[in-house]
Amino acid sequence: MTGRPALAVVGATGAVGSVMLRILSQHADIWGEIRLVASPRSAGRKLTVRGEETEVVALSEEVFDGVDIAVFDVPEEVAAEWAPVAVARGAVVVDNSAAFRLDPEVPLVVPEVNPHAARVRPRGIVANPNCTTLSMIVAVGALHAEFGLRELVVSSYQAVSDAGPAGVEALRRQLSLVAGTELGTSPGDVRRAVGDDTGPFAEPVALNVVPWSGSLCEDGWSSEEMKVRDESRKILGLPRLPVAATCVRVPVVTTHSLTVHARFENEVTVDRAREIIATAPGVVLFDNPAAGEFPTPADVVGTDPTWVGRVRRSLDDPSALELFVCGDNLRKGAALNAVQIAELVAAEFTGA
Repeated sequence: MTGRPALAVVGATGAVGSVMLRILSQHADIWGEIRLVASPRSAGRKLTVRGEETEVVALSEEVFDGVDIAVFDVPEEVAAEWAPVAVARGAVVVDNSAAFRLDPEVPLVVPEVNPHAARVRPRGIVANPNCTTLSMIVAVGALHAEFGLRELVVSSYQAVSDAGPAGVEALRRQLSLVAGTELGTSPGDVRRAVGDDTGPFAEPVALNVVPWSGSLCEDGWSSEEMKVRDESRKILGLPRLPVAATCVRVPVVTTHSLTVHARFENEVTVDRAREIIATAPGVVLFDNPAAGEFPTPADVVGTDPTWVGRVRRSLDDPSALELFVCGDNLRKGAALNAVQIAELVAAEFTGA
């Protein structure tokens, strides 16, 4: 094709959609028209992208006419219904929901790790991984390319914003109820203060951590934990990789953190691991505990990279590394990765 490809952002008024519009405005402008699409109740709203006010249009079949790439950030059931419609109208779809992630005919892409996978898309769809997986997989992928990953054990400390606006509202409301009190010193006192309305979470998140995220799967695992396992295997091309994840909700608004235990084929050194992390695209090494320097959500929020600190070799296994990783779950964990995939696909259209 000649000229610049047309882009549709479906779900433009949501939390991730809003971040996506900011990223599109910050990145090099490779797009022709950017069409903003949302549910009928949001149609007519005006949002700013690339410095211009653009009116939101209602989701319909016709909205994809003339669109080359459509990025979806909508609930799974909406994506399952409408992504094939967009493909039928001639668009390549980048989908941020779980609808297609494990479909063998849909690549699951992280541009720093497996960009080649985006070119092979039998269904015309490219899937964006889950925010928890994305928060650590760029760093893990760089280490895998050098050392050969053999096992992955992670614990996540997940921000409330991946539960949507309701998650953020629940945390802020609960914090207002416990601020300036002596709560958190006797059994059940926080729960009594918060009341039965804990929002989208099973327990209060203020002054607390909740060892659960997602829905119940077989043998006591959560859906979030299974996503980390299944998606890591697919992205890295390691279908039998042993992966164990424990997902925990913490009182942080935005930015997921993970502890990572990664075992490799052969003995590893911290110096080489640090060198790989420091030079990997999309990763920042921030690791000087003696000076109190390590990644935390309070410092990482609003930034694009995966931040890595606390790099150590395992005390009892010379082939394993221990890391602490932080990533903004709305940027690299969702909107940024989707935009990066769209830009990869756009390069095919323009011959870049």
